[in-house]
Amino acid sequence: MQNITYLDNAATTAVDPAVVDAMIPYLTGYFGNPSSNYSIGRLTKTAIESARKNVAGLLGVKATSIYFTSGGTESNNTAIATAVTAMGCKHMITSPIEHHAVLNTVAYHCRQNGVTSSYVALGEYGKVDLQDLERQLKEKAAQGIKCLVSLMHANNEIGTLLDLKSVGELCKTYGAIFHSDGVQTIGHYPVNLSDYHLHFASASGHKFHGPKGTGILYVAEGTKATPLIHGGGQERRLRAGTENVHGIVGFAKALELAMDTFATDQPYIQSLNRRLRAGLLKHSPAFTFNNAEDGLYTVLSVNFPEGIHPDFLLSYLDQAGICVSGGSACSSGDDLGSHVIQAIGKKGSGATVRFSFSKLTTEKDIDFALETIGRFLQSHYKR
Repeated sequence: MQNITYLDNAATTAVDPAVVDAMIPYLTGYFGNPSSNYSIGRLTKTAIESARKNVAGLLGVKATSIYFTSGGTESNNTAIATAVTAMGCKHMITSPIEHHAVLNTVAYHCRQNGVTSSYVALGEYGKVDLQDLERQLKEKAAQGIKCLVSLMHANNEIGTLLDLKSVGELCKTYGAIFHSDGVQTIGHYPVNLSDYHLHFASASGHKFHGPKGTGILYVAEGTKATPLIHGGGQERRLRAGTENVHGIVGFAKALELAMDTFATDQPYIQSLNRRLRAGLLKHSPAFTFNNAEDGLYTVLSVNFPEGIHPDFLLSYLDQAGICVSGGSACSSGDDLGSHVIQAIGKKGSGATVRFSFSKLTTEKDIDFALETIGRFLQSHYKR
């Protein structure tokens, strides 16, 4: 395989070697089923509960509030299904820039369960308009309609951050259920989930150097979630099926490491983000950006100059060994482009590319990407 310059960490991250080391015993000698009553079953059950306790402590909540899942999609589905089928929510308020794990789930329940939904208005960079959110909540409350508000903590494409505290206060005031997809922030910021009047929050381990197929659903104390998967009594009867023991151990270790090194990782990654932003502007003032500088520090969404086709650009970068994610409001054939870029009104004719960074990204990676983009512009962009 050619040398890879990996700049797509919002898609997934490399598993930290220390996480692998923590998982290996549960892939080898400690293989017991956690539901078994004999010694090696009790050992793996203890590992799960220890991981739960550690995760809860890092997120500022009780261990009984943490449920292990396969990732953000399952967690989002469980939270939304619970709100609609068990908590009496008849209207869902979300935004047009949510992940499809929320948007498609909301659409499903509108079709299947006769509930309604609406989008909150967005401002610059896709920031939630809190006045519009309050208007909608107030209107529904006056009609006696209970709402679910499902808004992501940070957008996965453009890095826009949600004011969790303000949204939580509004939900509390108007009796709404509050769910937030925290897939891009849990593991990247210290978060005390109990501070925000959240009923549900979702996270995925592979976004912060943990294993794929692992996640959590936070369920606030006093909130009773309903199963999405039926069968046995695992996860206190919320999620049936034999637990992914090594994955759960890996999730907890990855979160522990992320919080241990946050104070040094965050400014370092932020510096890489700024280095790329500044370098692109040196190439051409025609570059623009879809995220504010005070947004999610791991993500930079870039609009390339007009006339650069996204597929051609991404292919060029891929051939150079640079891994990035594409997204634009342009449509060609069945490719409708990024729903996020469309929703925030960025309809230029150039390519939009998401670069995203981690603690493993180096300045050399950034400089190589800038050099490669410079060569591309010299060869293919006519100013």
